Amino acid sequence: MKVIVTGSYDESCAVVAEMIKDLVVSKPNAKLGLATGGTPVPIYKKLIAMNEAGEVDFSAVHTVNLDEYCGIPGTHDQSYRYFMNTNLFDHINIDKANTFVASGMGDFEANAAELEAKVYEGGVADLQLLGIGNNGHIAFNEASDHLISKAHIETLTESTINANARFFEKKEDVPTKAITMGMGDILAAKKVVLVATGLAKVPAIKGLIMDDVITTQNPSTMLKMHTDAVVVIDKELADAVGYKA
Repeated sequence: MKVIVTGSYDESCAVVAEMIKDLVVSKPNAKLGLATGGTPVPIYKKLIAMNEAGEVDFSAVHTVNLDEYCGIPGTHDQSYRYFMNTNLFDHINIDKANTFVASGMGDFEANAAELEAKVYEGGVADLQLLGIGNNGHIAFNEASDHLISKAHIETLTESTINANARFFEKKEDVPTKAITMGMGDILAAKKVVLVATGLAKVPAIKGLIMDDVITTQNPSTMLKMHTDAVVVIDKELADAVGYKA
């Protein structure tokens, strides 16, 4: 596992945006695994700027998103399809037919099976972008006594619901279930890039980069088994976990 320490969160996002740009420039039909949440938003803004400047062309790129809430339609302003459209897809020259976010409506199990198929359709992701939850969860693979390999329905923990409540009018509006890639799906990507910032992530990141222990109680530690995993953190977070570059 490679750890990159930057001077700031903005610099971390710039580093990752450059990685994605370089990949797409070298492989115009690259397949990207994408993430939602607060962490990747500045990365997407930088990619939009690069696209507008003519530095990168997304017209042949395919994308698959990690997850989606169960029970809200893609038109809902808190759905991950809506998030991806408004934060990235609407602003770059990508064909939305080549973008996939699982449906959160209808038959959830069938939707999870469709996500599973999309993970491998045409080959695995060339790069999978990840954030990390305060408890180390990756996508919606929650800390538990076990993890699931394939795409599945996950019941969200109280801590995840609390963390996501800020995006909804009230906590009761937060969905309690989500469709998510499994850990095997995430580890199948050719390259995995995880970005983290903020002192709330200290316990999770400490478990990820400061030892060789792998535990389902911190799902991010599964990335230690990947042959090309990159963790990008800023100096504040590195100092807080005691990491010396």
